[in-house]
Order: sequence, then structure tokens, then C-alpha cells
Amino acid sequence: MEAVTVPTTPAEIRAAAESFRAENPKARIRNVASGIGISEAELLATRCGTPEVTRLRCEPAAMLTALEGLGPLMALTRNDACVHEKTGVYANPEMNAPHQMGLFNNDDIDLRLFFRSWHLAFFVDEDGRQSLQFFDRDGEAVHKVYATKGTDVDAMRALAESYRHEDQSEAQAVTPVAPAVEKPMEELDGAAFLAGWQALEDTHDFFMLLRKHGVSRRQAVRLAGEHAPELARQVANDAHRTILTGAAASGLPIMVFVGSRGCVQIHMGPVNRLVEMGPWYNVLDPGFNLHLNETMVAESWVVVKPTVDGVVTALELFDAEGELIAQFFGKRKPGLPELEDWRTLVATV
Repeated sequence: MEAVTVPTTPAEIRAAAESFRAENPKARIRNVASGIGISEAELLATRCGTPEVTRLRCEPAAMLTALEGLGPLMALTRNDACVHEKTGVYANPEMNAPHQMGLFNNDDIDLRLFFRSWHLAFFVDEDGRQSLQFFDRDGEAVHKVYATKGTDVDAMRALAESYRHEDQSEAQAVTPVAPAVEKPMEELDGAAFLAGWQALEDTHDFFMLLRKHGVSRRQAVRLAGEHAPELARQVANDAHRTILTGAAASGLPIMVFVGSRGCVQIHMGPVNRLVEMGPWYNVLDPGFNLHLNETMVAESWVVVKPTVDGVVTALELFDAEGELIAQFFGKRKPGLPELEDWRTLVATV
């Protein structure tokens, strides 16, 4: 088989992208970049120095804090298998500089931010739409912010200009990010981990429990599925359809979590318009869009976590590499028990 030559110079990248787009006219920039063997940030940077793309100093905590004055924006967070789009105002920012973390906790813009994975930033102004785009050191997108009809675009341009990087060259250096490696199952103390799981009092402590025992999330559900099925059970890989169609039919408010390496984005509320388009299963509602590539769902699990308010139940989707694609919960707030209608719906999958 003939080896594929990966373009390296900006000119080579532009030529390869143009050729790929000629054969795939509907491909988005992420797919074009992947198709020619480079990162999205590398492809985007080839237009630096034009009116369309400006490289910015990446100072995400300050930049996101400044967004509230711009009015409604569309927040986009995605991984390979799922895209989560939510429209609203970036209000009430809370930033934790020592831990390089932050959050927005609003009814519309609800984000958990992990700034250790935010290294590159660009302002993009093309096809009549403006956006701030953030990437990890390997050029993988972590979060994007798009202008909407209600956005103060002049203020958005002014914000971008205030963070303009002195380097507007067309080349973008990237550094690979080593993927997480799962420990062999035989090296895990599964009994101790499951005892810790059963003793949870807050769902937010689950991540620390995983870290303490060196257990990946996929290993966690597999251990529970085998030894503590009251905590996790594997279900069919179309379970998300049951959840979404059931919620849409009943009006049951749900929560949908989708994450990149540096951001988790949350929808809380009802879902209504469900549309199948090729491999993508979609929620297409005003203010909230979800696009799930069903061909990439390799495992689906119903997961139960004890809390002081009673158990919290989720549907969790994983890809073939064990990466978490999306999570679905019933709408809830700390201090309140889980909705019985949600538990009834999950019991049907």
C-alpha cells in the first residue's frame, strides 16, 4: 500500500486541504485536518495573517471571564463522537487559578473547565461568523465560542484584538499528548475500589476515587458489572435513543454531559426534536443541539452512584478506546433526590 505523505509546510497543508475538500465538499475543518494527517490547529493557523484568522495569547480564564458583556453566545464542546452546542450568556464565572480550573454554573451555559489542556487560541472571522477557538498543545480543540444574532460582535472583535499574539506566522507547532494507559485489570484492587464506590456520599468524589486506585472509568464500570451489578450494568448501544425518545415524549427534564480533554459542557432541561441523519443521532432544539455519531458507541452502561441524597443514576457511553463519549442524567440539584420518573425511564433500557 502506498504511504501517505503528511504535509508539513503551510503551503503543503493548504494544498492538501484543498485537494481533500474537492473530494469531500461538506467536510468540516476537524475532518479535513484528520483526513490529511494533521491537527485542526495546524490547519487553522495556515490562515493567520489574513482577516479570517488571528492567533491569540491563550489566557482562557481571563478571556472567558470577559465574555459576559458580549451577550448571548454559542458554546461548543465536542469529542470525536459527540458535539454539544448550547446558547446563552457566559455569566457568573468562577475561576480557581491555583488549580487551573473554572466553571460557569448557569441554566444555559454550564461548563466545567480544566485549563491545563488549554494552550492555543485563535479568533476566526469567516463566512459572516465570528468565534474564539481554544486548543490543547497537540492542536486538538477543547472549546469554541461562537457569536449569535444577539452578540455584540464589535466587542468580541475588540476582545480578540486585546489578546492578539505577536506571532501571526502560518506555521503552528504542536506537541503530542500521551494517551492515558489503563493498568492491567489483574493489577487493580477491585474489591477496595468497589468498597469505596459503595461508600460514596457525593458523585463528584467518584473522579478522586478513580485516581486513588488508578482505575479508568471503563475499568470501573466493567469491575462493577462483574462484581457489583447493583452499581453498573451494560445495556444495548441504542440505549441513548430510549432515553432521549422517552424524555421527549414525557417532557422529563434531563442532563446531558459531553466533554473534551479540557471542558465538560452540560445541558439541563427538556429535549424535543430528535432527528436521525446518517450515522448521527441529533437533538435539534432552540438553544441546544446534540450530535451523536452512533457508529462510535462501543459500550453503554447504566451507572449508579450513592450520595447523601440517595442514588444518582446515569447512562454512560464509551468509544472503542474506552473514552467517555457522553453521560445522561435526570435533572437534579445537590440536596434534592433523583427524579423517580428518571429512574423509571432508565429501568426500561
